[in-house]
Amino acid sequence: MEKNKVGEFHFVTESYLMDFRGRITIPMIGTYLLHAASCHAADRGFGYNDMTERHTAWVLSRLAIEMTSYPAMSESVTLYTWVDEVGKLFTSRCFELVNGEGKTFGFARSIWAAIDMETRRPTLLDVEGLSAYITDRPCPIEKPGKIAPVENNTSGESYRVKYSDLDVNGHLNSIKYMEHLLDLFDISLFREKEISRFEIAYQSEGKYGMELTLHNQEISPDKYNMSICHDGKAISRAAVTWI
Repeated sequence: MEKNKVGEFHFVTESYLMDFRGRITIPMIGTYLLHAASCHAADRGFGYNDMTERHTAWVLSRLAIEMTSYPAMSESVTLYTWVDEVGKLFTSRCFELVNGEGKTFGFARSIWAAIDMETRRPTLLDVEGLSAYITDRPCPIEKPGKIAPVENNTSGESYRVKYSDLDVNGHLNSIKYMEHLLDLFDISLFREKEISRFEIAYQSEGKYGMELTLHNQEISPDKYNMSICHDGKAISRAAVTWI
């Protein structure tokens, strides 16, 4: 039964997934995580189609990724995922990333909520059903927390939500938030350093044509707080630590 609680998924990195350094990116890792989460939930009766039948949908609320190294091209990646907490409105899912030699190179933690498809408001989770898949497998990274605002301290860069930003629900794709925020860093930083922790909080949905401002501020050496705002209010906040 314990084995059934942990999902195991396999990937092989490809050239089109790499950045200019020949390394997989944080947004691509995010794509792996979302794929594994979706498949793991579907295999246990809580996937996209199951939720749609209940007129509900999963939404990602928070995500934290910590990396000790990054796969290069043609490397195999094994991704494990499991549920570690279930509440009335939120559930917590963990991930472990392992290379072809069996060495762990990253962990991630995520927090999810379910919303009513019509009202877009949070709805109660099936606590009993989801709790059957809770496991105490360790995930030794800090949980996502509150990220201090920086939008009032910076002018920000303008961006308008476009077609390629949209997901299946017609809203700003979760991975696109990550891509647009990381684009705020100068390429020299990517040449010299690596991201050791990336954390993001999704606060509201971006929509097609929405005018956004993207903010970035270094709050201490190699640590940055960021935000995406619309009409002066944050729709997402993030924190990035470099090494």
